[in-house]
This record gives sequence, structure tokens and C-alpha cells, in this order.
Amino acid sequence: MTAKVTEIWRHPIKSHGREKLDSVTVQAGGTLPFDRLWAVAHDRSKADGSEWVSCGHFCRVAKLPSLMAISAKFDATSGHVTLSHPDADDLTFDPDTNSEEFIAWTKNLVPEDALQPARLVKAHAQAFTDSDFPSITLCNHASHRAVEQRVGQPLSHLRWRGNIWIDGLAPWEEFDWDDREIRIGETIVRVRERTDRCKSTHSNPETGKRDADVLSALASWGHQDFSVRAEVIHGGEIKAGDEVVRV
Repeated sequence: MTAKVTEIWRHPIKSHGREKLDSVTVQAGGTLPFDRLWAVAHDRSKADGSEWVSCGHFCRVAKLPSLMAISAKFDATSGHVTLSHPDADDLTFDPDTNSEEFIAWTKNLVPEDALQPARLVKAHAQAFTDSDFPSITLCNHASHRAVEQRVGQPLSHLRWRGNIWIDGLAPWEEFDWDDREIRIGETIVRVRERTDRCKSTHSNPETGKRDADVLSALASWGHQDFSVRAEVIHGGEIKAGDEVVRV
């Protein structure tokens, strides 16, 4: 079976919504355009977007499961983001000029005893991916199905919050791509590292509630990793249906 791209996802605001794309054009050394361009700094964070900082500076699903149920739509023409959540009214706003309304909206999803959202921060240097280099994440449907079997229940693949989903590989085959170049459509990427996982994977993307011990399932293979992070070496268009091959 030929390995092909099945889905493309981006997350305009880190941990606050996902958006499905039909295609995307990436640049060498970059991320998916508008992926994790913004993030929500909590009330103990000093993050200001001038440099990349780790995920601990931000409100995130690992600590706030309800955030997993947010979906997003970004309009690049207007600059507006529309967010939806099963427990809140939809919100459309401009993250560069009207973040106060967004902060008020997201506070309704955060328990009072948790670190509170303080401000929306825009990345002026590097997007707020979980890697300290600009990356895209490649996810393997076969590995996801293996995790489902180990957990013993169906799991939405959206809980992994990856960028590019690929089918037609063997389970965990992506882990053999370390430091290898992969061609995806017009684009060439180099796999740099595995993606280590946290409790965010325990949360259901439909409900925002924890419903599966995914980390224990991963640990049964001797690791807690899912997907790989890759650096774009040669930019180009990626679209659903594109063939994925090792160069």
C-alpha cells in the first residue's frame, strides 16, 4: 500500500482549537502557516513572543482538559479566528486587536483553582510549537490504530494535535525515519525527533473530558512518544492524497 497524506491540521492558537485544511504551502525552515502563531500566557508567565519558550509558559490541554474540545477556523484575509466549544457560544475575533474578548471567553473553560489565562501572545520570532525549532508533526494512522487496540476503545486521532496525517505505513514505521528526508508532495522534510507526549492525550476532542489512559498504553511499548517532528528542507505544497516516500 502506498503511503499518502489523508489529513492536514493546524492550530492557530496553541491548545485552543484545531482547523482542517485541504492543502497548505510551507516554506523551508518554517511551520505550517499560522500554526501555533498565538498562545495563551497564564498569570505566572512572562512570555511576550519575542523568543520561543516552552509549553509550561502557556495555558494548555495537559492542565486544562476542557480546551481539547475547541475547534477553530482562521480567515487569513480578515485575520479573524472563530472558535467553537460545546459548552460555550461561538466567538469570532481578531487576535491582534481584540484579545480581551477572547481571554474572557476562555476563562469560562478554566477552573478557578487553575492557572488563569492572562493574555494572548503572538510569536514574533518562532511559532509556539513544542519543539525548540520550527517543526511540523507527522502522524501515522497505523500507530494510532495500535494505540486504540492497546487502550481497548475507539479514540479520536485528533487528540494527538498533529499536522500531517499519513496512512499506508506499518505501525511505528515513522520512528525509523530519524534524521531521514521524506518527500511529501512537493515538499521535503527531515525528521528530527519523536514527539514526547503528556496528559493532553487523555482528553476527548469532542467533550474536553479525560476518558482514556493513553500514556500507559504508550508506555507498554517502552516509550511515551507518538508522531515525529520534522524540519522543512524544501518548501512546497502539501495536499490530501499526496504520496509520502523516503528520499
